[in-house]
Amino acid sequence: MVAHRPEQSTRLIADVEHELSMLLRRSRSASMQLARRVHPEMDAAGYALISQIELATSADRTGLRASDIAQALGLDKSTVSRGITQLETLGLIERVGDPADGRARLLRLTSEGAARFGAMRAQRQAQFQAILDRWDTADLADLARLLGRLNTDFS
Repeated sequence: MVAHRPEQSTRLIADVEHELSMLLRRSRSASMQLARRVHPEMDAAGYALISQIELATSADRTGLRASDIAQALGLDKSTVSRGITQLETLGLIERVGDPADGRARLLRLTSEGAARFGAMRAQRQAQFQAILDRWDTADLADLARLLGRLNTDFS
């Protein structure tokens, strides 16, 4: 570990905080734009929900319980429930029986939801590719490693 003088460390931490704040503001704006790409009536909260459902079902799971989404996103169950109702109304997700527990219901993307989410993801990945193609592989590896470390430390 590299030792920093206290004033240098304080300045560097302030710089990191500033850059992260800018990134988070841009991320909130991007989430809204991404949500609109999936469906014009979907909001940023719906984007977070549908992303969680897609993530769970892409890992060869049948679906995801609403309570699991609430826990993963740190949201109240009633907030998640309202968002799920909107996504169902838009035809992007559906409820299915849980094969492990006949009383429980799982959420999964409909074919329409999967197609729309997949199209949005392809656009987003193309944007990242266009930006990050200019970076060398060592910088990309460092970014991935450091973001992973930051995410781990925040959890």
